[in-house]
Amino acid sequence: MKAALISAPGVVSIETVDDPAPGPREVVVQVAACGLCGTDLHILQGEFAPSLPLVPGHEFAGEVVAVGTAVHELSVGDRVAVDPSLYCNECHYCRLGRNNLCERYAAIGVTTSGAAAEFAVAPAANCVKLPDHIRTEDAALIEPLSCAVRGYDVLRTPMASHVLIYGSGTMGLMMLELAKRTGAATVDVLDTNPQRLATARKLGCTRAAATAEGIERPRGWDVVIDATGSEQAIQDAIGRVARGGTYLQFGVADYAARAIIEPYRIYNQEITITGSMAVLHSFERAADLFATGVLDPEIFISDRLPLTEYAAALGQFAAGRGRKVLVTP
Repeated sequence: MKAALISAPGVVSIETVDDPAPGPREVVVQVAACGLCGTDLHILQGEFAPSLPLVPGHEFAGEVVAVGTAVHELSVGDRVAVDPSLYCNECHYCRLGRNNLCERYAAIGVTTSGAAAEFAVAPAANCVKLPDHIRTEDAALIEPLSCAVRGYDVLRTPMASHVLIYGSGTMGLMMLELAKRTGAATVDVLDTNPQRLATARKLGCTRAAATAEGIERPRGWDVVIDATGSEQAIQDAIGRVARGGTYLQFGVADYAARAIIEPYRIYNQEITITGSMAVLHSFERAADLFATGVLDPEIFISDRLPLTEYAAALGQFAAGRGRKVLVTP
Protein backbone atom coordinates (compact mmCIF):
# COMPACT_ATOMS: atom_id res chain seq x y z
CA MET A 1 0.00 0.00 0.00
CA LYS A 2 0.97 3.67 -0.35
CA ALA A 3 1.74 5.60 2.83
CA ALA A 4 3.32 8.85 3.93
CA LEU A 5 6.52 8.17 5.82
CA ILE A 6 8.43 10.51 8.11
CA SER A 7 11.87 8.94 7.93
CA ALA A 8 13.84 11.61 9.82
CA PRO A 9 13.12 15.06 11.29
CA GLY A 10 11.93 17.25 8.42
CA VAL A 11 11.89 14.40 5.88
CA VAL A 12 8.57 13.07 4.57
CA SER A 13 7.90 11.01 1.44
CA ILE A 14 5.32 8.72 -0.10
CA GLU A 15 6.46 5.10 0.02
CA THR A 16 5.15 1.63 -0.69
CA VAL A 17 4.91 -0.37 2.54
CA ASP A 18 3.48 -3.75 3.48
CA ASP A 19 -0.29 -4.08 3.71
CA PRO A 20 -1.36 -4.40 7.35
CA ALA A 21 -2.93 -7.54 8.81
CA PRO A 22 -5.20 -7.51 11.86
CA GLY A 23 -4.40 -9.20 15.15
CA PRO A 24 -7.12 -11.25 16.88
CA ARG A 25 -8.87 -8.18 18.37
CA GLU A 26 -7.99 -5.74 15.59
CA VAL A 27 -9.49 -4.57 12.32
CA VAL A 28 -8.02 -3.15 9.14
CA VAL A 29 -9.62 0.12 8.07
CA GLN A 30 -9.51 1.42 4.52
CA VAL A 31 -8.86 5.09 5.23
CA ALA A 32 -11.41 7.50 3.77
CA ALA A 33 -9.75 10.62 5.19
CA CYS A 34 -6.99 11.50 7.62
CA GLY A 35 -6.70 14.89 9.29
CA LEU A 36 -3.53 16.84 9.99
CA CYS A 37 -2.91 18.43 13.36
CA GLY A 38 -0.21 20.09 15.42
CA THR A 39 0.98 16.73 16.71
CA ASP A 40 1.95 15.78 13.16
CA LEU A 41 4.12 18.87 12.91
CA HIS A 42 5.83 17.98 16.18
CA ILE A 43 6.50 14.47 14.87
CA LEU A 44 7.96 15.99 11.71
CA GLN A 45 10.25 18.08 13.96
CA GLY A 46 11.41 14.93 15.73
CA GLU A 47 9.26 15.40 18.85
CA PHE A 48 6.57 13.15 20.37
CA ALA A 49 7.18 10.01 18.29
CA PRO A 50 9.59 7.74 20.20
CA SER A 51 11.34 6.71 16.99
CA LEU A 52 11.38 7.30 13.27
CA PRO A 53 10.58 6.23 10.58
CA LEU A 54 6.84 6.45 11.22
CA VAL A 55 3.64 6.59 9.20
CA PRO A 56 1.78 9.48 10.89
CA GLY A 57 -1.95 10.15 11.03
CA HIS A 58 -4.15 9.80 14.09
CA GLU A 59 -7.36 11.58 13.02
CA PHE A 60 -9.16 9.21 10.69
CA ALA A 61 -12.25 7.36 9.61
CA GLY A 62 -12.89 4.70 7.02
CA GLU A 63 -14.40 1.35 6.17
CA VAL A 64 -13.54 -1.96 7.82
CA VAL A 65 -12.04 -4.31 5.23
CA ALA A 66 -10.69 -7.10 7.46
CA VAL A 67 -11.37 -8.29 11.00
CA GLY A 68 -9.36 -10.36 13.46
CA THR A 69 -10.38 -13.83 14.54
CA ALA A 70 -11.76 -12.61 17.90
CA VAL A 71 -13.70 -9.60 16.55
CA HIS A 72 -17.47 -10.07 16.70
CA GLU A 73 -18.85 -6.55 17.13
CA LEU A 74 -17.62 -5.27 13.78
CA SER A 75 -17.99 -6.60 10.26
CA VAL A 76 -16.39 -5.97 6.90
CA GLY A 77 -18.17 -2.98 5.37
CA ASP A 78 -18.81 -1.14 8.64
CA ARG A 79 -17.93 2.55 8.48
CA VAL A 80 -16.07 3.71 11.57
CA ALA A 81 -14.26 6.58 13.22
CA VAL A 82 -11.21 5.50 15.21
CA ASP A 83 -9.94 6.60 18.61
CA PRO A 84 -6.14 6.43 18.16
CA SER A 85 -5.39 6.05 21.89
CA LEU A 86 -3.52 2.87 22.88
CA TYR A 87 -3.45 2.63 26.67
CA CYS A 88 -1.73 -0.12 28.61
CA ASN A 89 -4.65 -0.38 31.10
CA GLU A 90 -2.17 -1.68 33.71
CA CYS A 91 -0.11 1.25 34.98
CA HIS A 92 -0.84 3.43 38.00
CA TYR A 93 -2.69 6.12 36.02
CA CYS A 94 -4.69 3.69 33.93
CA ARG A 95 -5.87 1.98 37.10
CA LEU A 96 -6.99 5.38 38.39
CA GLY A 97 -9.01 5.94 35.22
CA ARG A 98 -6.54 8.59 33.98
CA ASN A 99 -5.64 6.60 30.88
CA ASN A 100 -4.57 9.64 28.87
CA LEU A 101 -1.69 9.98 31.36
CA CYS A 102 -0.68 6.35 30.80
CA GLU A 103 2.93 5.67 31.73
CA ARG A 104 3.23 3.64 28.52
CA TYR A 105 1.18 6.08 26.43
CA ALA A 106 0.90 5.07 22.80
CA ALA A 107 -1.27 6.12 19.90
CA ILE A 108 -1.91 5.17 16.30
CA GLY A 109 0.07 7.56 14.14
CA VAL A 110 2.27 8.68 17.03
CA THR A 111 3.99 5.56 18.35
CA THR A 112 2.73 3.03 15.79
CA SER A 113 1.90 3.23 12.10
CA GLY A 114 -0.96 5.60 11.43
CA ALA A 115 -3.58 6.52 8.88
CA ALA A 116 -1.67 8.70 6.42
CA ALA A 117 -1.94 5.62 4.26
CA GLU A 118 -4.40 3.58 2.27
CA PHE A 119 -5.03 1.22 5.19
CA ALA A 120 -4.56 1.32 8.97
CA VAL A 121 -4.85 -1.21 11.79
CA ALA A 122 -6.86 -0.38 14.91
CA PRO A 123 -8.19 -2.23 17.95
CA ALA A 124 -11.83 -3.14 17.45
CA ALA A 125 -12.61 -1.52 20.80
CA ASN A 126 -11.37 1.83 19.46
CA CYS A 127 -13.81 1.90 16.55
CA VAL A 128 -17.13 3.72 16.68
CA LYS A 129 -19.69 2.92 13.99
CA LEU A 130 -20.98 5.87 12.01
CA PRO A 131 -24.69 6.54 11.49
CA ASP A 132 -25.96 6.50 7.91
CA HIS A 133 -26.28 10.28 7.61
CA ILE A 134 -22.59 10.95 8.40
CA ARG A 135 -20.17 10.97 5.47
CA THR A 136 -17.18 8.78 6.22
CA GLU A 137 -14.69 11.33 4.89
CA ASP A 138 -16.09 13.98 7.28
CA ALA A 139 -15.83 11.76 10.35
CA ALA A 140 -12.09 12.38 10.66
CA LEU A 141 -13.25 15.46 12.61
CA ILE A 142 -14.47 13.28 15.47
CA GLU A 143 -11.00 12.70 16.94
CA PRO A 144 -10.10 16.40 17.32
CA LEU A 145 -13.62 17.04 18.62
CA SER A 146 -13.04 14.37 21.27
CA CYS A 147 -9.95 16.30 22.40
CA ALA A 148 -12.06 19.45 22.69
CA VAL A 149 -14.68 17.56 24.70
CA ARG A 150 -11.91 16.42 27.05
CA GLY A 151 -10.84 20.05 27.38
CA TYR A 152 -14.29 21.04 28.53
CA ASP A 153 -14.38 18.11 30.93
CA VAL A 154 -11.27 19.59 32.55
CA LEU A 155 -12.67 23.12 32.64
CA ARG A 156 -16.02 22.32 34.30
CA THR A 157 -17.04 25.90 33.59
CA PRO A 158 -20.04 27.36 35.41
CA MET A 159 -22.94 28.83 33.46
CA ALA A 160 -22.60 32.39 32.16
CA SER A 161 -18.80 32.37 32.11
CA HIS A 162 -16.95 34.87 29.94
CA VAL A 163 -14.56 32.91 27.71
CA LEU A 164 -11.52 34.04 25.73
CA ILE A 165 -9.97 31.71 23.14
CA TYR A 166 -6.54 32.27 21.62
CA GLY A 167 -6.49 30.86 18.11
CA SER A 168 -9.24 30.26 15.57
CA GLY A 169 -7.80 27.27 13.79
CA THR A 170 -9.70 24.00 13.92
CA MET A 171 -9.26 23.44 17.65
CA GLY A 172 -10.02 27.02 18.65
CA LEU A 173 -13.19 26.91 16.56
CA MET A 174 -14.21 23.62 18.15
CA MET A 175 -13.72 25.13 21.60
CA LEU A 176 -15.87 28.05 20.45
CA GLU A 177 -18.68 25.71 19.42
CA LEU A 178 -18.51 23.85 22.73
CA ALA A 179 -18.39 27.09 24.74
CA LYS A 180 -21.57 28.27 23.05
CA ARG A 181 -23.27 24.99 23.98
CA THR A 182 -22.11 24.89 27.59
CA GLY A 183 -23.73 28.12 28.66
CA ALA A 184 -21.02 30.74 28.14
CA ALA A 185 -22.28 34.31 28.43
CA THR A 186 -19.70 35.54 25.90
CA VAL A 187 -17.02 33.86 23.80
CA ASP A 188 -14.29 36.11 22.41
CA VAL A 189 -11.68 34.86 19.93
CA LEU A 190 -8.21 36.18 19.13
CA ASP A 191 -6.12 35.39 16.06
CA THR A 192 -3.66 37.25 13.87
CA ASN A 193 -5.04 35.47 10.80
CA PRO A 194 -7.94 37.56 9.41
CA GLN A 195 -9.36 34.68 7.36
CA ARG A 196 -9.59 32.47 10.42
CA LEU A 197 -11.14 35.28 12.45
CA ALA A 198 -13.77 35.63 9.75
CA THR A 199 -14.70 31.99 10.32
CA ALA A 200 -14.98 32.59 14.09
CA ARG A 201 -17.38 35.45 13.37
CA LYS A 202 -19.37 33.22 11.00
CA LEU A 203 -19.70 30.64 13.78
CA GLY A 204 -21.08 33.24 16.16
CA CYS A 205 -18.32 34.32 18.51
CA THR A 206 -19.14 37.39 20.56
CA ARG A 207 -16.12 39.42 19.47
CA ALA A 208 -13.09 38.71 17.33
CA ALA A 209 -9.82 40.63 17.27
CA ALA A 210 -6.11 40.31 16.55
CA THR A 211 -5.15 41.12 20.16
CA ALA A 212 -6.84 41.27 23.54
CA GLU A 213 -6.24 45.02 23.56
CA GLY A 214 -8.87 45.20 20.84
CA ILE A 215 -11.52 43.89 23.23
CA GLU A 216 -12.72 45.85 26.24
CA ARG A 217 -12.90 43.64 29.36
CA PRO A 218 -11.09 45.35 32.26
CA ARG A 219 -11.57 42.51 34.78
CA GLY A 220 -10.37 39.84 32.40
CA TRP A 221 -12.09 36.59 31.46
CA ASP A 222 -13.40 33.79 33.67
CA VAL A 223 -11.99 31.18 31.29
CA VAL A 224 -8.98 31.69 29.02
CA ILE A 225 -8.04 28.93 26.57
CA ASP A 226 -4.88 28.75 24.52
CA ALA A 227 -5.48 26.79 21.33
CA THR A 228 -2.30 27.93 19.58
CA GLY A 229 0.67 26.42 21.41
CA SER A 230 2.45 29.72 20.70
CA GLU A 231 4.77 30.85 23.48
CA GLN A 232 3.86 34.51 22.89
CA ALA A 233 0.12 33.79 22.93
CA ILE A 234 0.44 31.66 26.07
CA GLN A 235 2.32 34.37 27.93
CA ASP A 236 -0.34 36.95 27.04
CA ALA A 237 -3.22 34.59 27.79
CA ILE A 238 -2.16 33.81 31.36
CA GLY A 239 -2.29 37.50 32.14
CA ARG A 240 -5.89 37.81 30.92
CA VAL A 241 -7.47 35.48 33.48
CA ALA A 242 -9.92 37.18 35.85
CA ARG A 243 -9.86 36.73 39.63
CA GLY A 244 -11.03 33.24 40.46
CA GLY A 245 -10.72 32.26 36.79
CA THR A 246 -9.19 29.34 34.95
CA TYR A 247 -6.50 29.12 32.28
CA LEU A 248 -6.49 26.01 30.07
CA GLN A 249 -3.40 25.01 28.11
CA PHE A 250 -5.07 23.25 25.21
CA GLY A 251 -2.72 24.02 22.32
CA VAL A 252 0.32 21.80 21.87
CA ALA A 253 3.46 23.83 22.53
CA ASP A 254 7.02 22.98 21.59
CA TYR A 255 9.05 21.18 24.24
CA ALA A 256 11.23 24.26 24.60
CA ALA A 257 8.37 26.75 25.08
CA ARG A 258 8.44 28.69 28.35
CA ALA A 259 6.08 31.13 30.07
CA ILE A 260 6.53 33.24 33.20
CA ILE A 261 3.88 33.05 35.91
CA GLU A 262 3.33 35.28 38.93
CA PRO A 263 2.93 32.93 41.92
CA TYR A 264 1.61 35.66 44.20
CA ARG A 265 -1.12 36.59 41.71
CA ILE A 266 -2.11 32.95 41.31
CA TYR A 267 -2.34 32.61 45.09
CA ASN A 268 -3.96 35.96 45.80
CA GLN A 269 -6.54 35.80 43.00
CA GLU A 270 -7.19 32.05 43.25
CA ILE A 271 -6.36 31.44 39.61
CA THR A 272 -6.37 27.88 38.29
CA ILE A 273 -3.87 26.83 35.62
CA THR A 274 -4.55 23.46 34.06
CA GLY A 275 -3.97 21.38 30.95
CA SER A 276 -5.88 18.97 28.76
CA MET A 277 -4.11 16.01 27.18
CA ALA A 278 -5.69 14.34 24.15
CA VAL A 279 -8.66 12.00 24.64
CA LEU A 280 -10.16 10.58 27.83
CA HIS A 281 -13.60 8.92 27.89
CA SER A 282 -14.65 11.48 25.28
CA PHE A 283 -14.50 9.80 21.88
CA GLU A 284 -17.96 8.23 21.92
CA ARG A 285 -19.48 11.47 23.23
CA ALA A 286 -17.74 13.41 20.47
CA ALA A 287 -19.15 10.96 17.91
CA ASP A 288 -22.63 11.53 19.35
CA LEU A 289 -22.18 15.30 19.21
CA PHE A 290 -20.88 15.12 15.66
CA ALA A 291 -23.93 13.07 14.64
CA THR A 292 -26.20 15.84 15.96
CA GLY A 293 -24.48 18.43 13.76
CA VAL A 294 -22.45 20.28 16.39
CA LEU A 295 -19.84 20.92 13.66
CA ASP A 296 -20.45 21.84 10.04
CA PRO A 297 -17.85 19.91 8.01
CA GLU A 298 -18.16 22.35 5.13
CA ILE A 299 -16.95 25.12 7.43
CA PHE A 300 -14.37 23.18 9.42
CA ILE A 301 -12.75 21.30 6.53
CA SER A 302 -11.03 23.79 4.26
CA ASP A 303 -8.91 21.43 2.14
CA ARG A 304 -9.08 17.83 0.95
CA LEU A 305 -5.80 16.82 -0.66
CA PRO A 306 -4.65 13.47 -2.07
CA LEU A 307 -2.26 11.39 -0.01
CA THR A 308 0.41 11.94 -2.64
CA GLU A 309 0.47 15.61 -1.57
CA TYR A 310 1.01 14.86 2.13
CA ALA A 311 4.22 16.89 2.36
CA ALA A 312 2.52 19.89 0.74
CA ALA A 313 -0.45 19.47 3.06
CA LEU A 314 1.87 19.59 6.09
CA GLY A 315 3.49 22.72 4.69
CA GLN A 316 0.13 24.39 4.19
CA PHE A 317 -0.95 23.47 7.70
CA ALA A 318 2.31 24.73 9.21
CA ALA A 319 1.85 28.03 7.37
CA GLY A 320 -1.60 28.49 8.93
CA ARG A 321 -3.49 28.44 5.64
CA GLY A 322 -7.02 27.13 5.87
CA ARG A 323 -8.62 25.28 8.75
CA LYS A 324 -8.74 21.48 8.94
CA VAL A 325 -6.69 19.91 6.17
CA LEU A 326 -7.57 16.32 5.25
CA VAL A 327 -5.65 13.89 3.08
CA THR A 328 -7.56 11.26 1.16
CA PRO A 329 -5.79 8.09 -0.04
